[in-house]
Amino acid sequence: MSDAAQPTVAEVRAAAEAVKAALDRHLAAVESRSGEDDPAVYEAFNELAVAAEEYDELLYDRYDEVTPFEIPGSEDTLPPYTGPEDPHALSVLIRRDYVVVEPQRLMAQAQRVEAAEADGAPLTDSAGSTVHGALGVLFGEFEPDEIASRHKEFGLEEGDSTLWVTAADDPADPGEWLEGPFDQADPQRVVCRFDVSAVFDEEYDDGDADGEDEGDEEGEDVEDDQDGQGHGDPDDSDVRSDLDVESDEDLDTDLDGPPDRARGDARRR
Repeated sequence: MSDAAQPTVAEVRAAAEAVKAALDRHLAAVESRSGEDDPAVYEAFNELAVAAEEYDELLYDRYDEVTPFEIPGSEDTLPPYTGPEDPHALSVLIRRDYVVVEPQRLMAQAQRVEAAEADGAPLTDSAGSTVHGALGVLFGEFEPDEIASRHKEFGLEEGDSTLWVTAADDPADPGEWLEGPFDQADPQRVVCRFDVSAVFDEEYDDGDADGEDEGDEEGEDVEDDQDGQGHGDPDDSDVRSDLDVESDEDLDTDLDGPPDRARGDARRR
């Protein structure tokens, strides 16, 4: 970072003072909280997290130093639940992100659907001739779960996805929320949510990297001992060959099947 882009000493000092003030507010909110899920405590916690993160960034930019604090991300916690204790009306909110990586495949699949519906009649105006139209055809023909399980067939690549189960006081009237279906998504009424993202795989892989390295070293030691002492069974090589063949066959089968979803994160009340 250039000197011109660095924060000033005064900015770092002001950020530190903001952390101190946020600590005082958080302690005061905890000491006077009205219950286990007091919104004031939750608000003070968020303010402290924001202030600490800002200070950490400025401290690093100015002095190349970091704090020992790890601030939980928003994905690790849910706000206090304020919905009914025994909900009898629920809403399930789903978001799935995709990237169109093969437009030609997408349009070809849509045109097949149109051809099947036309039952042999010539298509004069094909909606599947554009990406926009093809998306409408495919999502109108297939259930969202089927598209998710067959996304590669449709030229799509999966992104993040999330599912929220929210509680309501009373069932909605027919057509009540159709104009704004997601406007009433209140995080404080989320009973549980399930997230799927490649970021969870990255965190898992980072955590296992050291353990795998140690395992590889141990494996190399065992192989060296066997090679040097020559105590292996003469039939071991045949067994290894058989296992290699079986492993290759299993790998081929796995590759032919549907791909595994990215690692998920579930949060329940």
